[in-house]
Amino acid sequence: MKKQIQVVLTGLLFLTGCSATMPKLGIEKGQLIQCPASPNCVNSQAKDPKHYIEPIRFSGTPSETRNHILKILKELDRSKIITAEDNYIRAEFSSRVFGFVDDVEFYFPDTTSTKSIIHVRSAARVGYWDFGVNRKRIEQIRNRLIS
Repeated sequence: MKKQIQVVLTGLLFLTGCSATMPKLGIEKGQLIQCPASPNCVNSQAKDPKHYIEPIRFSGTPSETRNHILKILKELDRSKIITAEDNYIRAEFSSRVFGFVDDVEFYFPDTTSTKSIIHVRSAARVGYWDFGVNRKRIEQIRNRLIS
């Protein structure tokens, strides 16, 4: 009986921890939303080194780069493109086992150059730690983009 109660309580605690409201996302005053204090987020516009990740640099027009990123996102497992605008893309990635959602954003600032800079943000919706998953995901996308 004690074991059953423990299993039920653990299950309820787990389900409560999995429910999350949609975080504030997008662009404000030319910036992606800053990361929370938790270490489960990276942002190329972060002001602190623990959350900072290099923006993606790419030769080509922003439109070509945007299309290439959309193609990569469609090829990646458990990804879903939510928003695809001229200067902004948002996708969701779900974890394999529990379906936890990470939000990934790409911001294409206005430029007339043929060298594109893409600001990125990737963050877990729930939990505190992400074990580097968001940083690895951005690096995976960066590597596929430049190869």
